[in-house]
Amino acid sequence: MLGGIVFPCPVRARDLGVRSRLGRGGLNRSPLGGRGRAAWGRGPSCSRGRGPADRRRVRTGGGGAAAVPRAGMAVCARLCGVGPSRGCRRRQQRRGPAETAAADSEPDTDPEEERIEAGAAALVGAGGGRGAGPSPPPRCSLLELPPELLVEIFASLPGTDLPSLAQVCTKFRRILHTDTIWRRRCREEYGVCENLRKLDITGVSCRDVYAKRINPRVKSGRFMKILPDYEHMEYRDVYTCLLHRYRHILGLWQPDIGPYGGLLNVVVDGLFIIGWMYLPPHDPHVDDPMRFKPLFRVHLMERKSATVECMYGHRGPHNGHIQIVKKDEFSTKCNQTDHHRMSGGRQEEFRTWLREEWGRTLEDIFHEHMQELILMKFIYTSQYDNCLTYRRIYLPPSHPDDLIRPGLFKGTYGSHGLEIVMLSFHGKRARGTKITGDPNIPAGQQTVEIDLMHRIQLPDVESLRSFNELSRIVLEVREQVRQEQQQQEDGAEDGDGRAPQSPREPQRGPAQPSVELPAEKGGGPADGEAAAAAAPAPEQPAQSGQGQPFVLPVGVSSRNEDYPRTCRMCFYGTGLIAGHGFTSPERTPGVFILFDEDRFGFIWLELKSFSLYSRVRATFRNAEAPSPQAFEEMLKNIQSLTS
Repeated sequence: MLGGIVFPCPVRARDLGVRSRLGRGGLNRSPLGGRGRAAWGRGPSCSRGRGPADRRRVRTGGGGAAAVPRAGMAVCARLCGVGPSRGCRRRQQRRGPAETAAADSEPDTDPEEERIEAGAAALVGAGGGRGAGPSPPPRCSLLELPPELLVEIFASLPGTDLPSLAQVCTKFRRILHTDTIWRRRCREEYGVCENLRKLDITGVSCRDVYAKRINPRVKSGRFMKILPDYEHMEYRDVYTCLLHRYRHILGLWQPDIGPYGGLLNVVVDGLFIIGWMYLPPHDPHVDDPMRFKPLFRVHLMERKSATVECMYGHRGPHNGHIQIVKKDEFSTKCNQTDHHRMSGGRQEEFRTWLREEWGRTLEDIFHEHMQELILMKFIYTSQYDNCLTYRRIYLPPSHPDDLIRPGLFKGTYGSHGLEIVMLSFHGKRARGTKITGDPNIPAGQQTVEIDLMHRIQLPDVESLRSFNELSRIVLEVREQVRQEQQQQEDGAEDGDGRAPQSPREPQRGPAQPSVELPAEKGGGPADGEAAAAAAPAPEQPAQSGQGQPFVLPVGVSSRNEDYPRTCRMCFYGTGLIAGHGFTSPERTPGVFILFDEDRFGFIWLELKSFSLYSRVRATFRNAEAPSPQAFEEMLKNIQSLTS
């Protein structure tokens, strides 16, 4: 007993001191103190003293004195024979002068006892004087925990930290061979949900699952000899040799196919990494879901190495290669391009491609210019069937004040068919960037730009049918925008530094999208319309619950006549037009029409054409931009490639 603190460690007798008992792990149950007693140090059991006399002397304190409590004897560690400052006075009184001098000159070189004394001093300092509270709980080592608990702890750590953990000790390394740990990391980090041990038990073999996913027309028997044997595979190999190694290619990418671009989504699909090329639906069905086909896959064979296979063509998977150039760029190469050819030659390949790309035959396409565009695309894209380079793209970041939720949309572009456009918001403006393109406006270019500060009030339906009336309204707004820009430039030249306020400034408040509820906040199209109806803005019929009636003016062409007949609001915007080969590009005025949360349109005034856009409803993982700056940089990069 010292300072009101009872030390919970049992002791044993030695020649010149008393040392505590500690298991190698740092925490053991005391055989003397019962439950809740901690054993410190590394010495052997207290029963290994020098003899009965020594043990009796320790217990009685010498000469028949009252017995010292065993729990309190921990404070006497190394008290006997250490020196005058630490020695036991009773023991020193029984010694002679020679023994005392020899004991005083003995060096204190036992590091374990130094650690024990330091721990005791810390406990004394924490406990204060007599009457202090209970002692703090004893320290516990991870090595003393049950293996089942260690498995749960290790399984919650990132997989990249586990190799370092395996270097700590043999026990940790042995526990980290537990497949449950790696299975959980595969599921939480990469979404792997298949159970390697139960694929055949459930009655669905992996060969059949793969055949249905990749090509339902191909019988599963063709894939039997090339699929891995999962019976002898472990999740640790799946994580280290497949998922972690190819983690940098997961996400959204744009292939470098000249002006046409594309949208590639690399995902973990079961026990495969598959690159899916996303294609818009057949023209002009803009509301139909996206189509997709596999370009390559990566998986493990029996050995602990990943295999890359090209999926292009109609003769099944074959040998391929993936080269990760840098973090945001990689390339694929086919090593067996003969698998891409068809027995009927290029004519059969073209007809097959036309059915897949357009859903029709060449005889069904009567427009001669459209036939030329289709044939040109087939010839151009066929050159990239053996080697492709991909550059990473991000989904646009969203903000609660955005007009609608940004993202990917499918849009109609006349004879070029449907193309994929990314809608993003940048302060007072919104932009539509092409992910897929055509020879006139290539992929990566900004196809439309919307001025969110200049709303357009459409006339009634009868007046709206007149193209001249709509053209007059739009041109007036364009002139107003031009005057405002000129005033801002003049103000900057005068050194004022303040932008002049336009006459329409008081009307910009209702045009702000604060009444819209983004989908991620729980507001769909119906919610957005309800919120818009709740906002008092009588001068804007677009915010009423029914929306504003809308009809295309006479003379404006549209690939899809099934467009919405009501709209929420309209804004002034500009569209990019150019000649073949992206020659003489210029921006022309137009009207942006917001129909609902998932659809909008754009009237190209100069072309007398209407484009309808519908949201891509697919879910993409690993596609979020790390920062708004990274997204802006990505837009600049993909635009510079085709400028």
